[in-house]
Amino acid sequence: MSHRSSRHLRVGALSRVEGEGALRVRVRDGRVEEVQLRIYEPPRFFEAFLRGRAHTEPPDITARVCGICPVAYQMSACQAIERACGVRVAAGVADLRRLLYCGEWIESHTLHIHLLHAPDFLGVPDAITLARRDRAVVERGLALKRAGNAVMELLGGRAIHPINVRLGGFYRLPDPADLRRLREQLRQALDDAVATAAWVATFDFPDVETDHELLALHEPGEYAVDRGVLRTSGGLEFPVEEFLDHVVERQVAHSTALQSTLDGRRHLTGPLARYALNAQWLRPAAAEAARAAGLDGPCRNPFRSIVVRAVEVVHAVEEALHVLDHYQPPAAPHVPVPARAAVGHGATEAPRGVLYHRYVLNDAGLLDSVDMVPPTAQNQLAIEDDLRRVVQDNLDLDDGELTKLCERAIRNHDPCISCSAHFLDLTVERA
Repeated sequence: MSHRSSRHLRVGALSRVEGEGALRVRVRDGRVEEVQLRIYEPPRFFEAFLRGRAHTEPPDITARVCGICPVAYQMSACQAIERACGVRVAAGVADLRRLLYCGEWIESHTLHIHLLHAPDFLGVPDAITLARRDRAVVERGLALKRAGNAVMELLGGRAIHPINVRLGGFYRLPDPADLRRLREQLRQALDDAVATAAWVATFDFPDVETDHELLALHEPGEYAVDRGVLRTSGGLEFPVEEFLDHVVERQVAHSTALQSTLDGRRHLTGPLARYALNAQWLRPAAAEAARAAGLDGPCRNPFRSIVVRAVEVVHAVEEALHVLDHYQPPAAPHVPVPARAAVGHGATEAPRGVLYHRYVLNDAGLLDSVDMVPPTAQNQLAIEDDLRRVVQDNLDLDDGELTKLCERAIRNHDPCISCSAHFLDLTVERA
C-alpha cells in the first residue's frame, strides 16, 4: 500500500487503555508527516480545585485522579506536604506505605498484562476471548490481582481510592493476624508472578529499539519506588526539588494532557526506565525471572515492556514479603503534621512512571498552589515518536493492519489517559 501518495489513519476511540483517547496519523509520499495521540477527556481541574483547601486534604482528593493507581497520588501528596512541614514518619509507617505501594504495583501491572496487553501478542481481541482459549492463564492473572487487592484492602481500607491513608501515616494499623494471612497469600502470588514472567517471555516481539531519554527515581541499594533522587539514562542526577527545572510542560492543541520534555528532549518514564537504571537492585527472584526472560541489560524495545512489567510484579511481591518479614509496628499509626508556610515536593514511582507533586502552603495551612505531573503526560511525546517509527517501518501493511499495530504501540506504555487530564490554561484570541 506504500504506493499511495497520501494515507490517513484514524482511531476514534482507543480500546484497552485506561481513559479516553484517539489516534491520528498522516502519511504523504512515503513519509510520516504527523502523529497525534489525542487525549480528549475533559480536564478535571484537580490542581485548580485543591487551591484554598487545607493541607490535610490532598491524600484523599488526589486519590480520585485514578482508580488504578490511587496510592501513587496519595504517597506523592503525603511526601510533598510532609517535607514542606518538616515531618518524617516512623520507620514502621514507612514500611507499611511501601507495602501498600507494592499492592498497587501488583494489581495495576497484572491488570495491564493479562486484560489489556497480552491479547495483542496472542492474536485475540480481548481477555474474554483469551480466557476461552487459555482459562488457566487468565485465572492465574486474576489470582495475582486479588493478592494486590488484598494488600490494598488491608492497609488502605479498600482496593479502590483507599481511605486509611492520611498525612503522617495511617488512621489505623493492621492487625498482626491479618498480616500473617496476607503473607501466606503473597507466598502463592510469588509463584504465580514467576510463572507469568516466564509466560510473557515466550511472546513474539517486533524488533524495535527507541532512543528516548529515560527518567526514574534512583536510590542506591534498592529498586526505587517511594524515595530517591531523579536520574536519567544520560547520567544526569537531580533532587526531586529540581524536577520542574528539568521537566517542562506545554499545551498542545490536540490533547487536554500537557506534554512534557526533559531538558528540551522527549523522555520516557516507567518500567523500561526503572529497569534500565535500577535493575541491579531487583530482589533475587525478580532478578532470576529477568535473566530467564532474556533481559540481559537495559531494554529499549517498547514491545518488550510487558516482560519488564511482569518482572516488576515478581519484585513487588518479593518486596512485600520482605517488608512483612521485617516489619516492626510503630508506636502510633501516624505522627502530627502541623502546617507552616512552605513549599513541598514529592515524587514516587507510579506503575507507569514518575509522578511528581508540588504544593505551596501558606501560614493558615491552606494550599496556594498545586502542580501534578503524571507519567502519561511525560510519556506522550515518546509514544508519538514510537508511533512515527512503527508507521514508517511498516508502510507496506494495509490500513487495517497498520492501525492495529499503532494501537499495540500505544498499549506498550499502558497510558493512563485519565491521569493526564489536569488543569488547562486556555488562551482565546479573537479578531
